Amino acid sequence: MDNFKAFMVNKTEDDFSAVVKTIDLEDLPLGEVTIKVAYSSVNYKDGLASIPNGKIVRSYPFVPGIDLAGTVVRSDDSRFKEGDEVIATSYEIGVSHYGGFSEYARIPGDWIVPLPDGLTLREAMVYGTAGFTAALSVHRLEENGLTPEKGKVLVTGATGGVGSVAVAMLAKRGYHVVASTGKETEHDYLREIGAAEIISREDLVGEKVKPLDKQLWAAAVDPVGGKTLSAILSKLDYNGSAAVSGLTGGTDVATTVFPFILRGINLLGIDSVYCPMETRKILWQRMATDLKPEGLLETIQNEVTLEELPEVLSSILKGENRGRTIVKI
Repeated sequence: MDNFKAFMVNKTEDDFSAVVKTIDLEDLPLGEVTIKVAYSSVNYKDGLASIPNGKIVRSYPFVPGIDLAGTVVRSDDSRFKEGDEVIATSYEIGVSHYGGFSEYARIPGDWIVPLPDGLTLREAMVYGTAGFTAALSVHRLEENGLTPEKGKVLVTGATGGVGSVAVAMLAKRGYHVVASTGKETEHDYLREIGAAEIISREDLVGEKVKPLDKQLWAAAVDPVGGKTLSAILSKLDYNGSAAVSGLTGGTDVATTVFPFILRGINLLGIDSVYCPMETRKILWQRMATDLKPEGLLETIQNEVTLEELPEVLSSILKGENRGRTIVKI
């Protein structure tokens, strides 16, 4: 336990490195709970942390990995004891606080969720931040009145982490899911995880985004943003909602007030990083029960080791990954 492996990035004026190194417990940051990490996962933010100009890591050297799940080996927090299985995602993990790409992590107790019954540590990381974001998106849509009877639900970026889990969760809940993707080779995969229809990225946006267009969907889960979101807003049903969590399609969204004042649509911002702990625990419980797509968590995952991280992190930045990639520590 004194010495262990971690994937570390380091940046100096002349050099940048991203390699597996041996460190010890004294290298870990302050925190009340020390965890033996069983699994982590790979997210887009982790990819940014692995390059010199990603603007994610705040100081070097650093251990990335915004997600982790494992077993408590030491705790100065009365809420947790040795042997407890726990999850830690988001907050400052993998950004300014050493993250999950390490055999051990030391985390503030306020950032930790007990592993709920019905989930294994491995399944928790198949979800990870991407799965949590998908769950929060579905949760917020349903809070705003979405039910399967209301109509079709669009999921953009459907082969990615958030998109894949959202498709599977919505299908489990009985929704008619329309999956949008730019990858023609992945149609079979999308149908396997629950998509009832598939629409190309080009057909979704069209040649020109109109202020108001034909009403097509009761709701949308959108981790893409940009022009895609502009098109979605113009095509939502009356009182429809879009849950927005990403910006891979850009940060600027060209729209008008018409969809909001003539159709009463809702634009729901999804933030998984600082989601309140009370809501966080509710969502992890749902992810272990009514949102859990039985059997499909295996379909959407790919498992790698710490040593394989550089290649995987490069792939996720290029948009080449499908589903979720977990890291066996």
